[in-house]
Amino acid sequence: MSDSETVPPAGPRGASAAPRDAPQDTSAGPQDASGLPAEARKIASGYVFTGPALDLGALLWDGQCHAGAPVRVPLSVLSRHGLVAGATGTGKTKTLQLIAEQLSAQGVPVFLADIKGDLSGIARPGQRNDRVRKRSAEVGRAWTPAGFPAEFLALGGLGHGVPVRATVTSFGPVLLAKALRLNQTQEQSLGLIFHYADTKGLELIDLKDLRAVVAFLASDEGRAELRDIGGLSGATAGVILRSLTAFEAQGMADFFGEPEFDTADLLRTAEDGRGVVSVLELPAVQDKPLLFSTFLMWLLADLFHDLPEIGDVDKPKLVFFFDEAHLLFHGASRAFLDSITQTVRLIRSKGVGVFFVTQTPKDVPGDVLAQLGNRVQHALRAFTPDDDKALRATVQTFPRSAYDLEELLTGLGTGEAVVTVLGESGAPTPVAATRLRAPESLMGPVDAAELDRAVRDSALHDRYAQAVDRESAYERLSAARAEPAREPEPAARRAPRTQRAPRAAEEEPSLVEQVVHSPMFRSLARSVGTQLGREITRSLFGTARRRR
Repeated sequence: MSDSETVPPAGPRGASAAPRDAPQDTSAGPQDASGLPAEARKIASGYVFTGPALDLGALLWDGQCHAGAPVRVPLSVLSRHGLVAGATGTGKTKTLQLIAEQLSAQGVPVFLADIKGDLSGIARPGQRNDRVRKRSAEVGRAWTPAGFPAEFLALGGLGHGVPVRATVTSFGPVLLAKALRLNQTQEQSLGLIFHYADTKGLELIDLKDLRAVVAFLASDEGRAELRDIGGLSGATAGVILRSLTAFEAQGMADFFGEPEFDTADLLRTAEDGRGVVSVLELPAVQDKPLLFSTFLMWLLADLFHDLPEIGDVDKPKLVFFFDEAHLLFHGASRAFLDSITQTVRLIRSKGVGVFFVTQTPKDVPGDVLAQLGNRVQHALRAFTPDDDKALRATVQTFPRSAYDLEELLTGLGTGEAVVTVLGESGAPTPVAATRLRAPESLMGPVDAAELDRAVRDSALHDRYAQAVDRESAYERLSAARAEPAREPEPAARRAPRTQRAPRAAEEEPSLVEQVVHSPMFRSLARSVGTQLGREITRSLFGTARRRR
């Protein structure tokens, strides 16, 4: 095709969308030995890197897949976060799998939220078939079946996985308020309740602990406890108690308790040096989207709370894929969104990359979207006026492109995407239509029996499988209410001192006993308990771990 020829119209597939505004290159000619026009060569040159990189696929230009023009993403920029978006059925899940297995091969641990239950196959080698052979030939990359080290987790043990639990104290008031659908005033009151429990050393392990503390603070006996810091109205306490009751009735109680999951277990590597892929199995809680989205945010906030600052790194310490991200932002308060934005912005310096996975970029607030340096955008559908509006909004979020993105994004096939990432210098790469590689692990779920065997054989199973219910706020408050007030013993019951047999010297109270039972020691013990409560420090989301 010469420079003077008219660009042909796009074919039925969006990958065939014609470039627009392509500058003429009279010095190099429209094509070289690679068969690429000048503008396509310019795009391909933007994906040539010197350091380790993940191979996403090959460049699509004018309806052709060019195996000699790979589209890649540098390993070092994956802590700069990213977005994987696209309509249902366009291949987002396979893109997650492709990126996750290459990260694992590079020694980077990965966390995947498996909403539909079809990512468990990452632990098993894939199956060679005609579609895989064809895709491998198209992108010019050898395909070798391979499984990757995987750990299977499940919220509260519901489903096939090692149970993941959190204590109410560490989950914090902000995330819990969102899970309970509390308004801003009720969220602030819940924060006061957590503050009281922290300062008094009342451990909130499970939901019955929180219910006991709320009931106490709403009672005549406890109402004065919060008076100096705003108080807790009976109406607000009633709303919180009713919300907790409804929350438990939906089966949520299993998610809160001990042993609490230590997010450091997400940072492990296998004996052969590959990163462990932690797959949180969520099909059993698909009907509780608000819960699993806030629980995923707890995992991320807990990592933020615990990890040290390390700055820019050659490869991430962990890459965290946050599926169904729109659920996290739906109905969120301004303060909640600000906390998400700040967490995403700051956690990069701790070596953690976060990828949000959703249908359209408009599902993610602009302040958060601005923090995401890497983009993989699958096809969008424009069947309704709202779809068309979302399409136009998505196009506006991309840098200026040599493609007609509106046409391209509606015509991409399954396993094709528009890609732009950060280069090694930190500058964004040109927008590239890409035919993606096929994952080398199994593209589908493994059976339940195999999952159960993997869970039983897990090194984490013995640590987390059995729930523990130790003494906490509920037991302490119940015991305090049940203990009768001690009355002085009637004088008639006291034996005259002269009639008592003399105590042997060894029966006399020891000095230690006298100190332990003294009022001064009891007061000191209460103060120590209160100080232990104050050792709880809370992060941006009000999440906490007690200092060890």
